[in-house]
Amino acid sequence: MVATCRPGCETVLIMNTQELLATTVDEHAALVGGLIETALAKRATETVLLADALDRITAGVVFSPVDLPLFRNAQMDGFAVRSSDLASVPATLPVVGEIAARATTPGALETGTAVRIMTGAVVPEGADAVIPLEDTDADGDSVTIRRSRTPGEYVRERGSDLREGAELLPGGLRLAPRHLAALAAAGLSTVDVIARPRVAVVTTGAELVRPGREVELGEIYDSNLVALTAALRAAGADVTLATRVGDDVDALLAALQDAATTSDIIITSGGISKGEYEVVRELFGFLRGTVGEVAMQPGGPQATADIAGIPVIGFPGNPVSTQVSFEVFVAPILREASQLPAGEKRSLTLAGSVSSVRGKRQFLRGKVVDGDRVEVVAGPGSHLVAGLAASDVLIDVPVDTTELDDGDSVETWTL
Repeated sequence: MVATCRPGCETVLIMNTQELLATTVDEHAALVGGLIETALAKRATETVLLADALDRITAGVVFSPVDLPLFRNAQMDGFAVRSSDLASVPATLPVVGEIAARATTPGALETGTAVRIMTGAVVPEGADAVIPLEDTDADGDSVTIRRSRTPGEYVRERGSDLREGAELLPGGLRLAPRHLAALAAAGLSTVDVIARPRVAVVTTGAELVRPGREVELGEIYDSNLVALTAALRAAGADVTLATRVGDDVDALLAALQDAATTSDIIITSGGISKGEYEVVRELFGFLRGTVGEVAMQPGGPQATADIAGIPVIGFPGNPVSTQVSFEVFVAPILREASQLPAGEKRSLTLAGSVSSVRGKRQFLRGKVVDGDRVEVVAGPGSHLVAGLAASDVLIDVPVDTTELDDGDSVETWTL
């Protein structure tokens, strides 16, 4: 087979696949992590509406274009007064008007008078205090004030929260609702953010069909495309392409070339075992790739490559292997890049006994019971999707452990 680029493709194709022999989980995680982190370091910035900015990360410091508050305003419903008129209390003052919280320019408050004012309304020139309603007795056109006040009480001064030109939000901040409120309060309708990781998904296999279609004997529904797309979005990524190809190297190359034009990272599933029709393994032989075994179960076959400067991460095709591989190698990096909480890891007590294969780090599917105990769900098979669906943790069994007994402490990864 000779793989060729379509017109405009700058990828150099070489017949040089490096075999990964007895690679550990940590070693492969470091390889994948380095590839993804390098790719994500090149992310651009974009301007988004506040309505679309939740959980996005600010691209730089945001400076306030205005004073906050925008003007002197009342902190309470009550009466705006000159504090000097309250030297002796109780004091009765004529009420000369009312100021509501709306666009208005009230006249200056004259000495010896009061004006009824609502929370948030403009405090008139001359007034330096607001008397809460509960400290007054209103009677028609006059109000009796029972307590004296010092200048500034219950008055929000312009810029007392933040001055124009001061830092409103720092760069590199994951935007929560309170941050969006501050941006809106400053009159900003958009914000510059770092682009989300853009990831393409390509599943492979002539046997795959989309869910909802009738299957023939030998065909299976493509759950990997659904699972990876959902997992990527949950980890803070934008999915730029989600497609499947059959056992055709040229079709796979075309799909990867398309993905490379719009993505930071490409993930494939299937096609990296040692049998026939392993199209990913075959193509990676031309793409400076690495294909081989990682000492783990499920998910032993793993692969990486580069196309047009875009890293390609190859997972095995069995559904459980694909999902476990994503959780182990990709999800932690994407979640960190998006400032999402890391998946929880904690020690639990094993309920029941477990046998494991020496030389392979096992990720058994488990379910937490009684708060601090975990039991194994289903078997170790990489096809047991119902068992994975019934699980809420992965049980991390060390590479040299062959037996675990009831009551032993085990490390778990929350799914």
